[in-house]
Amino acid sequence: MSWYAMVKVGYDSVINAIIRPPRANYTERDLGPKEFEFRGRIFLRSDVVIRNSRGLRIVCSHWEPRADFRPAKALPCVVYLHGNSSCRVGCLENLEVVLGEGATMFSLDFCGSGLSDGEWVTLGYYEKDDLAAAIDHLRASGAVSTIALWGRSMGAATALFHSHRDPSIAGMVLDSPFADLRQLANELVEMGKAQTGYKVPGFVVGAAIRLVRSTVSKKTGMDIFHLSPIKDVDKAFIPAVGAPLL
Repeated sequence: MSWYAMVKVGYDSVINAIIRPPRANYTERDLGPKEFEFRGRIFLRSDVVIRNSRGLRIVCSHWEPRADFRPAKALPCVVYLHGNSSCRVGCLENLEVVLGEGATMFSLDFCGSGLSDGEWVTLGYYEKDDLAAAIDHLRASGAVSTIALWGRSMGAATALFHSHRDPSIAGMVLDSPFADLRQLANELVEMGKAQTGYKVPGFVVGAAIRLVRSTVSKKTGMDIFHLSPIKDVDKAFIPAVGAPLL
């Protein structure tokens, strides 16, 4: 194959990996029962639709104790932030831990994911505003005291992008965020070269990344060179725990 043909073959897959990965398909049944017992208490799941600053619908779920099992009106809340091809259902694997510690769990489908509005995902670029809308909703409810963030992959990057904007966040769990998308793209190319044996010249890689940048910008208004969560780390002073940035 020519260098041009190689770039063309991989072009669509790279674009989709960034802004249109497989969209999670699920039903309300996958979220579990709306009322259930756990450790001697009754919990409820309430589903809500909110809107972000762009007017797009965001579907969300909130798991919390029923009123007669609630120790206080306002309880700590953990907001779960899913990965780029996942959805709010992903929080279920952490639900037992969160409820067992006396907190409530809130989860949302970012725009472009799951059942929310939107065509594209942006790896945290616009998702941070979805998160801001969710936090505003929780604070306005009067049912939440402190708020923590639990992010996975894109969700962890979203937490980092938002963290310096809201110093009142109590803490963050950051599971596998990326540090810088441009750096990550180059590393993925290097991995691909090692796995396939192709020795792609640097100028071809550079041209491909510039082409991807241009296309993503036209479709979403996002500059992938600005997707660098590592640059926001020193602006935030929120306690955090998690895997190292990729």
